[in-house]
Amino acid sequence: MTTIAEGVGSPLALYLADAARYSYLTLEREKTLAFAWRDRKDEAALKELIGSHLRLVIKIARGFLGYGLPIAELIAEGNVGLMQAAQKFDPDREARFGTYATWWIRAAIQEYVLHTSSVVKMGTTAAQKKLFFNLRRLKAEAGWQGQGDMPSELVAKIATELDVPEKDVIEMNRRMAGADGSLNATMTGEGDTEWLERIADDRPDQETRIGEAEELAARRRLLGDAMAKLNDREREIILRRRLSEAPETLEELGHRFKVSRERIRQVEESALGKLRKAMLAAARSLRLPHQLAEV
Repeated sequence: MTTIAEGVGSPLALYLADAARYSYLTLEREKTLAFAWRDRKDEAALKELIGSHLRLVIKIARGFLGYGLPIAELIAEGNVGLMQAAQKFDPDREARFGTYATWWIRAAIQEYVLHTSSVVKMGTTAAQKKLFFNLRRLKAEAGWQGQGDMPSELVAKIATELDVPEKDVIEMNRRMAGADGSLNATMTGEGDTEWLERIADDRPDQETRIGEAEELAARRRLLGDAMAKLNDREREIILRRRLSEAPETLEELGHRFKVSRERIRQVEESALGKLRKAMLAAARSLRLPHQLAEV
């Protein structure tokens, strides 16, 4: 079995040992801790609530190991999401903290993967994110191990399944397959000019970056609050259909909940409608741009 520890005494090993110290919480204990933190800002309650879900962060982070990033970094980002979930969680609503926190943890790690996986910035639209996080899996399921462009039939199949243009599939595959060259390499074998010196700095300025970060944080808060208003089945379906790097099909969820695929589709559409309505209402009450309420 593959281990993710880096050796006794390493920060990661200490983190794993710390996670093992905490027991799983019963629903009653979880609510007690959540109320103590929300109502009295009890730091000891927060520590136990967070500590008992460190294993959840590790589990989710392991699912992103295929993107070539250190597990310690993935876990660190997941912890940011876990802390955000603890700050926003409302124990009065019918939701387990682990279910609520899963979205925050996964979202934090996904954003980190998207922005650090390559020198070439990957797409950040919803469709491109979905393509980025599913392309490797779909290629493996199809048994494609080759280098270079995929067969046209496989490109068409993936494009149809993910509902994206075929050209996006081809471009993303080329980006993910290409090795990142060193920008410090010289442009010619004997020259002194490095490639880095010839690249224009088109990065957004500090004001733009701060604005984007604030917008992302606001969107996460709106979605997190709206998710907590769904019932357990609706929330589970949205998590598995819309917020997973490996979304389940209607048929798979139908088997899971012992209902027809059409019923799953209806529940999903109803839940999305509730999310949009709740997020839009919250955005209006906080005087935030209505675009933040887009699901």
